[in-house]
Amino acid sequence: MMKRKLGAHDNLKITIQQDGNKFTVKESSNFRTLDIEFTLGVNFEYSLADGTEVTGSWKMEGDKLVGAFTRKDNGKVLTAHREIIGDELVQTYVYEGVEAKRFFKRG
Repeated sequence: MMKRKLGAHDNLKITIQQDGNKFTVKESSNFRTLDIEFTLGVNFEYSLADGTEVTGSWKMEGDKLVGAFTRKDNGKVLTAHREIIGDELVQTYVYEGVEAKRFFKRG
Protein backbone atom coordinates (compact mmCIF):
# COMPACT_ATOMS: atom_id res chain seq x y z
CA MET A 1 0.00 0.00 0.00
CA MET A 2 2.88 2.39 0.71
CA LYS A 3 4.15 2.27 -2.90
CA ARG A 4 0.66 3.13 -4.16
CA LYS A 5 0.43 6.14 -1.80
CA LEU A 6 3.86 7.37 -2.86
CA GLY A 7 2.98 6.90 -6.52
CA ALA A 8 -0.03 9.17 -6.12
CA HIS A 9 2.33 12.05 -5.25
CA ASP A 10 5.18 11.51 -7.69
CA ASN A 11 4.26 14.40 -10.06
CA LEU A 12 5.57 12.37 -13.03
CA LYS A 13 6.32 14.23 -16.25
CA ILE A 14 7.06 12.37 -19.49
CA THR A 15 8.72 13.77 -22.60
CA ILE A 16 8.83 11.57 -25.69
CA GLN A 17 10.97 12.34 -28.74
CA GLN A 18 10.96 10.25 -31.91
CA ASP A 19 13.54 10.05 -34.67
CA GLY A 20 12.37 7.36 -37.10
CA ASN A 21 12.35 4.07 -35.16
CA LYS A 22 14.39 5.51 -32.28
CA PHE A 23 12.75 7.01 -29.22
CA THR A 24 14.04 8.96 -26.24
CA VAL A 25 11.75 9.10 -23.21
CA LYS A 26 12.54 11.35 -20.27
CA GLU A 27 10.67 10.53 -17.08
CA SER A 28 11.03 13.00 -14.24
CA SER A 29 9.25 12.91 -10.90
CA ASN A 30 9.73 13.89 -7.28
CA PHE A 31 11.62 10.60 -6.78
CA ARG A 32 13.84 10.17 -9.85
CA THR A 33 14.76 11.37 -13.33
CA LEU A 34 15.46 8.82 -16.01
CA ASP A 35 16.35 8.99 -19.71
CA ILE A 36 15.38 5.90 -21.69
CA GLU A 37 16.47 5.29 -25.26
CA PHE A 38 15.07 2.47 -27.33
CA THR A 39 14.54 1.35 -30.90
CA LEU A 40 11.22 -0.18 -31.93
CA GLY A 41 11.33 -3.99 -31.87
CA VAL A 42 14.66 -4.17 -30.01
CA ASN A 43 14.73 -5.63 -26.47
CA PHE A 44 16.14 -3.48 -23.69
CA GLU A 45 16.28 -3.53 -19.90
CA TYR A 46 14.37 -1.11 -17.70
CA SER A 47 13.76 -0.60 -14.00
CA LEU A 48 10.25 0.41 -12.91
CA ALA A 49 9.78 3.15 -10.31
CA ASP A 50 9.43 0.52 -7.56
CA GLY A 51 12.74 -1.09 -8.54
CA THR A 52 11.23 -4.04 -10.44
CA GLU A 53 13.53 -4.96 -13.33
CA VAL A 54 12.01 -5.87 -16.69
CA THR A 55 13.19 -6.64 -20.20
CA GLY A 56 11.17 -6.18 -23.36
CA SER A 57 10.48 -3.96 -26.32
CA TRP A 58 8.10 -1.42 -27.82
CA LYS A 59 6.39 -1.54 -31.22
CA MET A 60 3.98 0.76 -33.05
CA GLU A 61 0.38 -0.27 -33.71
CA GLY A 62 -1.05 2.62 -35.71
CA ASP A 63 -0.42 5.72 -33.59
CA LYS A 64 -0.08 3.70 -30.38
CA LEU A 65 3.16 2.59 -28.71
CA VAL A 66 2.67 -0.98 -27.45
CA GLY A 67 5.18 -2.62 -25.13
CA ALA A 68 5.58 -6.12 -23.75
CA PHE A 69 7.93 -6.49 -20.80
CA THR A 70 8.89 -9.57 -18.78
CA ARG A 71 9.68 -9.19 -15.10
CA LYS A 72 13.11 -10.59 -14.24
CA ASP A 73 12.03 -11.72 -10.76
CA ASN A 74 9.04 -13.89 -11.71
CA GLY A 75 8.87 -14.13 -15.53
CA LYS A 76 5.38 -12.59 -15.69
CA VAL A 77 4.51 -10.21 -18.53
CA LEU A 78 3.49 -6.57 -18.17
CA THR A 79 1.97 -4.91 -21.23
CA ALA A 80 1.92 -1.16 -21.76
CA HIS A 81 0.21 1.14 -24.24
CA ARG A 82 0.91 4.82 -24.79
CA GLU A 83 -1.27 6.88 -27.08
CA ILE A 84 -2.25 10.50 -27.63
CA ILE A 85 -5.98 11.10 -27.25
CA GLY A 86 -6.92 14.74 -27.71
CA ASP A 87 -4.49 16.76 -25.58
CA GLU A 88 -3.60 13.85 -23.30
CA LEU A 89 -1.09 11.03 -23.28
CA VAL A 90 -2.95 7.96 -22.03
CA GLN A 91 -0.70 5.29 -20.55
CA THR A 92 -2.28 1.89 -19.90
CA TYR A 93 -0.61 -1.00 -18.06
CA VAL A 94 -2.00 -4.53 -17.82
CA TYR A 95 -0.49 -7.02 -15.36
CA GLU A 96 -2.08 -10.31 -14.32
CA GLY A 97 -5.44 -9.22 -15.74
CA VAL A 98 -5.51 -5.91 -13.87
CA GLU A 99 -5.58 -2.74 -15.97
CA ALA A 100 -4.39 0.66 -14.77
CA LYS A 101 -4.53 3.93 -16.71
CA ARG A 102 -2.70 7.16 -16.17
CA PHE A 103 -3.44 10.42 -17.94
CA PHE A 104 -0.88 13.13 -18.72
CA LYS A 105 -1.81 16.64 -19.83
CA ARG A 106 0.21 18.27 -22.58
CA GLY A 107 2.63 20.74 -21.02
